[in-house]
Amino acid sequence: MKLSVIIVNYNVKHFLEQCLQSVHKAIQNVDAEVFVVDNNSVDRSVEMVAEKFPLVKLIANKENTGFSVANNQAIRISKGEYILLLNPDTIVEEDTFEKCIAFMDATPDAGGLGVKMVDGKGKFLPESKRSLPTPAVAFYKIFGLSSLFPRSKRFGAYHLGHLPEDETNEADILAGAFMLMRKEALDKVGLLDETFFMYGEDIDLSYRLIKGGYKNYYFPETRIIHYKGESTKKGSLNYVFMFYKAMIIFAKKHFSGKNARLFSILINLAIYLRAILSIIRRSFNKTALPVFDFCIIFTGMIYLKNYWEANHRYIEGGAYPDVYWQVIIPAYVLLWLGIDKLSGVYDKPFKLSKLVRGTLYGLVALLAVYALLPEAYRFSRALMLLGSIGAGISILISRSIFRVLKLKSFQWGEQVYKRFLIIGAVEECSRVYNLLQQTEIKTSFIGFMHLEETEDHHELYVGLLDQLEEAVGVYNIDELIFCSKNLSAQEIISQMSIIDLHDLDFKIAPEESMYVIGSNSINTQGELYAFELNSINKPENTRNKRIFDIISSIILLLFFPALIVVSKSFLGLLRNILSVLFGLKSWVSYHKSDKNDALPKIKEGILNPVSHLRSEYSELTLFKLNMLYAKEYRLKNDLDILLKNLNRLA
Repeated sequence: MKLSVIIVNYNVKHFLEQCLQSVHKAIQNVDAEVFVVDNNSVDRSVEMVAEKFPLVKLIANKENTGFSVANNQAIRISKGEYILLLNPDTIVEEDTFEKCIAFMDATPDAGGLGVKMVDGKGKFLPESKRSLPTPAVAFYKIFGLSSLFPRSKRFGAYHLGHLPEDETNEADILAGAFMLMRKEALDKVGLLDETFFMYGEDIDLSYRLIKGGYKNYYFPETRIIHYKGESTKKGSLNYVFMFYKAMIIFAKKHFSGKNARLFSILINLAIYLRAILSIIRRSFNKTALPVFDFCIIFTGMIYLKNYWEANHRYIEGGAYPDVYWQVIIPAYVLLWLGIDKLSGVYDKPFKLSKLVRGTLYGLVALLAVYALLPEAYRFSRALMLLGSIGAGISILISRSIFRVLKLKSFQWGEQVYKRFLIIGAVEECSRVYNLLQQTEIKTSFIGFMHLEETEDHHELYVGLLDQLEEAVGVYNIDELIFCSKNLSAQEIISQMSIIDLHDLDFKIAPEESMYVIGSNSINTQGELYAFELNSINKPENTRNKRIFDIISSIILLLFFPALIVVSKSFLGLLRNILSVLFGLKSWVSYHKSDKNDALPKIKEGILNPVSHLRSEYSELTLFKLNMLYAKEYRLKNDLDILLKNLNRLA
């Protein structure tokens, strides 16, 4: 057997399916076997592989063993002359394996091979070729010199920026996303080091191949799409800690004592710097807008107070006491902004309806607090009313300015209508079009582009594939969707690279699948156009559900003596009320089902959508009812379920 392809999967079912489809096409002329090692995914990846890819050798682990252990499981039982470690969030070209094997056969000193990788927008990924992370190379990378001088042989050494992207060269380090190795080389230098749970194992094994007398090569004669980050969330702070920890393990293993200590110092310094910067950035992102609003509203309130003093309240002299502007006004503004936060004013995207609601709720809350204050602190109801209106207007004006300035960090909540081109044969274009119509994606234009001329044109037909670049400009297209049933991966990647200058988004519609998949940047988790099940996880609904749980729990505590009469258990009722009040549970959640792993994650519930029904339902029916609850979530649904089950709260 010539090739063994090994894919380790963890909760990326849709990407895995697309990857396996591309692998299936790429092994048509290769004597190959394919392994999928699943690390205890909960998204039904195992069932998908067993059902749709029966020839794949599936290993279903009962725990997340990590990348190295999982790959080694398959390597030990593989039979191929070459071993390919492949990420599940990749797509390979149809001739990728043939070209790579031919190069390895013709290059006997090659121990490992990496290929040219592009992200979900067709942009070249610099980690396709890397050098050994020596202390000097690591220093240039950690402190940003490699970003400032990416083409420098010294400062840009980490990604070998001085070497052309389209030229075959030796490269010290292979990328774990596509790591083709000679089996006899692995027998000599050993398998992946299982000390590395995730990250760093590709660097370690690449270096051991070199120390074993082999060479590693960067081979750009074929390309793969690597969505990068779908299975590991590489943009997170957790990734930084795990990656740098792996680097310390690598340094202690391969460098001399002095260099290892220096490397460890640099890495630890980088960890703390990145952690501090990340905390500062996140704190700033969360608080910058509320702090800005506080300053504007507080300044406006002070100006309003001074005007009111001079022209209405103290015309003949005098002033409000200092406590009014030093304590009362800041307290009013904080309360008002807190109500705005709960009303969703700071949700993205910004919506005018939420601002109006927050302004009204804030005014009502302020009037209620005003009525409860001692007489000595009730300074002016008129100032409070005018201040609330002014606060709402100031936020509206500031958001309007943000909109005019087109700030990237700010989104106005108007409905975004995208303009699509679907590229493929007539039948497949129609299937993908129907799928888009069943999602919550809003479209203002959808056109079809076919691969060859047909007698009967669909009403959405705009042209042929060779007219694609022209059509993108004429129809002002935002996004392209390629039908993989009709287009090869090689054609898709080529088109992505050609049209990259238009800053489009790209998606791929896998054959016979009810989803369209893609990624808008190398650091995003990716996008999935499918049936929308995430209504219950929208920030507004998550917040409203929690507020409902708190308020209803307090009310139930107030009426606790009356509820004891209809409750089965006094202690059970009290325990459940307190569990919901303190956020351990929710009043309403899914009915227990083995299929719930495919639904958005929410807290365990006391009740469920069928609590008040006496009939027995099949597992499939219960799953569909749970899916309906998630998809069409409304606060009213929770209230109805709670009221119908007051005798079942224990």
